Amino acid sequence: MPSLEEMLRRDRLRAGYIQRMFSGATNGTRDRAQQSEATVRVPTSLGSSLSLDTLEYVITVAFGSPAATQTMLIDTGSDVSWVQCKPCPECHSQVDALFDPSSSSTYSSFSCDSAACAQLGEEGNGCSSSQQCQYIVHYGDRSSATGTYSSDMLTLGSYTISSFQFGCSHAKSGHDDKTDGLMGLGGGPQSLVSQTAGTFGTAFSYCLPPTPASTGFLTLGASSGGGADFVTTPMIRNDRIPAYYQVALEAIVVDGTQLDVPRSVFSGGSLMDSGTVVTWLPPTAYSALSSAFRARMAQYPQAPGRGALDTCFDFSGGGVPSVPPVSLVFAGGAVVKLDVGGIMLDNCLAFTANEDDNSLSIIGNVQQRTFEVLYDVGQSTVGFRAGAC
Repeated sequence: MPSLEEMLRRDRLRAGYIQRMFSGATNGTRDRAQQSEATVRVPTSLGSSLSLDTLEYVITVAFGSPAATQTMLIDTGSDVSWVQCKPCPECHSQVDALFDPSSSSTYSSFSCDSAACAQLGEEGNGCSSSQQCQYIVHYGDRSSATGTYSSDMLTLGSYTISSFQFGCSHAKSGHDDKTDGLMGLGGGPQSLVSQTAGTFGTAFSYCLPPTPASTGFLTLGASSGGGADFVTTPMIRNDRIPAYYQVALEAIVVDGTQLDVPRSVFSGGSLMDSGTVVTWLPPTAYSALSSAFRARMAQYPQAPGRGALDTCFDFSGGGVPSVPPVSLVFAGGAVVKLDVGGIMLDNCLAFTANEDDNSLSIIGNVQQRTFEVLYDVGQSTVGFRAGAC
């Protein structure tokens, strides 16, 4: 199992990559899209609970005919989904057998002149000698996946989705966890959400469980608007970077007291991201949060930092630590009181600082734990329902 410090190093690289993408970009909104009454729900699990060497979250699906089980990361910051496929001389070890496209009667690869290949844009990677469309996806932690862009039957819970487009990866570099691939939940045309919008609509939600022993869910076709149990905030989209779902973080509350941080500090914007582990804040906001948190944890000795995390404590005295409540306040008055398991990671405050106050904030998966997080593209809202898993 990689150390926490190593996993946080990857987190820093990913956060920096996302922030560079947004530097100079102009925010915009998307047109409203269709909703549907069809729904499907599959369980989500913390990767470390399955000995997958990751603090990201996974679902189990199946590809092909006959169906072959694959355990995949879920990522709201990606569009192209992929699995490692035979032959794969440069792939990492994984929990399930490599997907063998030659064993599936419904598998096909896209030709280089196909519309699906052209739609890949920057993630297109030319043609193979047999004129098969090639793709490559680069991630913020400097890992990548490359192979043949393909389609096959996808089994998702009780639903089968024909001609699902995905990457059949024959080479994977970096970030060697033991997952079989990645399922893109972003807002671009290649994502699972976009490909299934005709069946499930464009609202989806998930709940990320707080511990390895607990289970959450991913729902396609989530109820539009969420309902009375949700607090909601406007969704902000960027036409130049359609994969990402942004919100406007406006304030942070610790133990009932709002931090003395001007709203302008958060003007760089905020991003919801299931693939980033901890939350990255402007330095001014993080400094105020860290100081307030330390003051309310004064009964515990401070401990050395771990990777990107520097607000850490020594809990060797025994007993369950008494952690002050933390709430995030989003535009529209949405107050999201974090679960106690969404405040700390091991013995450290699960927040860290960006390089400067102009950088994008990123709301990581630790802070999202136990909430049903609703991405309602049709209504341009993001919702939060506490205690959902």
